[in-house]
Amino acid sequence: MNYLESKTAIVTGGSSGIGAATARALAAQGVRVVVAALDQQGLDAIVSELKGAGGEAVGRVSDVTNLADMKALAQFAEETYGSVDILINNAGLMLFSRWTDLAVDDWEKMINVNIKGYLNAVAGVLPFMLKQNAGQILNMDSVAGHQVGPSAGVYSATKFFVQAMTESMRKELGVQHGIRVNTVSPGVINTGWADKVTDPEGRKAAQELNKIAIAPEDIGRAVVYALNQPANVTVNDLIISPTRQDW
Repeated sequence: MNYLESKTAIVTGGSSGIGAATARALAAQGVRVVVAALDQQGLDAIVSELKGAGGEAVGRVSDVTNLADMKALAQFAEETYGSVDILINNAGLMLFSRWTDLAVDDWEKMINVNIKGYLNAVAGVLPFMLKQNAGQILNMDSVAGHQVGPSAGVYSATKFFVQAMTESMRKELGVQHGIRVNTVSPGVINTGWADKVTDPEGRKAAQELNKIAIAPEDIGRAVVYALNQPANVTVNDLIISPTRQDW
C-alpha cells in the first residue's frame, strides 16, 4: 500500500546527490516535492526532471543555516500544496581532517550545516505538523553516527548529535503528537563528496574510501521504505552501506 501519495515533502540539499535521488524516489510515489538547495541552476534541473517524469515539484533557494529561510521554506510548501507532511533533513557536509590539522573552518561549517541546519529545518516545519497533529521528519544520518572512523571526529560528532536529537524527538513528538521521526544512516555513497574535502590528506583518504561507494539511488529507496509505513509504525533507523564496507 502507498501511504505517501499526495503528501507534501520538503527535501533539503535536494539539488544533487542523496537529496536529488530522494526527491526522485518520493515523486515516483506520488509525493509533491518541495526541493530546497543553495544552487538555483541545480534546483531548476531537478524540478524540471521531476515534472518531466510526471511528478509534482517546486524548488526554492534556501540556506539551512538561516532560520528565517527555513521558516519561509515551510510556509512556501504550505502555501503551494496545502500541507507540510514530510521533512527530509538531508543538507550536510562531510569534511575529513585530523585533529592535529586544526581545520577549524571545516569544523564550523559542519556544525552550522549538520547540526544547526537540521534544527532550523525542524523549527520551520514543526508548527505546521503540530497543527495537523501528524507529520514525518527523517533526519539523514550516517554510519559515522554509530561509530567513529579516522579523520572524521567532528563529522561523526555532528552525526551522533543527529542520533540523539532524533531519539529525543521520537519519544516526545511521536508519543505525544503522532509525528514520526527517524533516521536513515548511509555508509559510503558516491555523491562526489570525496573531491570536496579541502584538507589534502583528508581528501586522499576520502577518495580511497569512495572506491567502494554505492549509489544515491540506493538511499532514495531506503527513504521511501522508512516513510511508507502506516501511521502506527515508525522505522527508527536504517543503516544502508556497501557490502564491502567493513565498518
